[in-house]
Amino acid sequence: MAAVPLIALLTDFGVSDGYPGVMKGVILGIAPATPLVDLTHEIAPQDVRAGAWVLHTAWRYFPEGSVFLCVVDPGVGSARRAIALRAGGRIFVGPDNGLFSYLLADNADGRAVTLANPRYLAARPSDTFHGRDIFAPAAAWLAAGVAFEELGPTLPVESLVRLDLRRPGWQLNALLAHVVHIDHFGNILTDVQGPWAQAIFSAPEVRLAIGSQVLTTRARTFAEGPEGELFLYLDSSGYLAIARRNGSAQTTLGLPTASLYDATLTITGIEDPRDGEP
Repeated sequence: MAAVPLIALLTDFGVSDGYPGVMKGVILGIAPATPLVDLTHEIAPQDVRAGAWVLHTAWRYFPEGSVFLCVVDPGVGSARRAIALRAGGRIFVGPDNGLFSYLLADNADGRAVTLANPRYLAARPSDTFHGRDIFAPAAAWLAAGVAFEELGPTLPVESLVRLDLRRPGWQLNALLAHVVHIDHFGNILTDVQGPWAQAIFSAPEVRLAIGSQVLTTRARTFAEGPEGELFLYLDSSGYLAIARRNGSAQTTLGLPTASLYDATLTITGIEDPRDGEP
């Protein structure tokens, strides 16, 4: 564990209002020596799925002992639970609304508590700003050395809310995949990784159908991609993705975000790796 654990913040608050700054002020009022890192405040408003994905691809790059303060919370003030989760050598604080779905899928030995000890919350928590009054104080006290179990009663990890994380699957001679994230550049990330992704880049010819488009070009880097065309590449997090060099794959496809997430990607031209998992 780090001598002074850092706190990484992930929210959908944006940066035009004072919400992220106020949370930092609360943290520093409790644990003034705490290093603070803005993972992002630009998750689309109320997009729990996007927040879960960004956290999934980022948390491993932070030191063990780090505390993640995660607030994408469309159910603030409702019956949804406020929790802290210990998993993967880090601690995650936020709403129990699916935001930690990928983390839970990757860490079967996680432990969770409800943030219920009033000693470690604001005296009179607001009904609409739990980021400031519940999650930020809890994260700060954890960084200051308060024991995880002091924050509140233990929760069964299996009771935590989880998103329906779709997985690629083999059907006849095709791999059926799904869109899991669209990044700031309009790159489209899929749920294909591991041996399936490697098979796509080692096969002589591959066809990926999405909407009315069929993609056959693969590239190792953005600079290698053909100008003005869609192509496949392997994202830095290890997932198959679609890009357009110096442009937006999402805009090129002309499909709204909801339609992309609902679409099934059909990939042909690869062998079914029977001894691998998607």
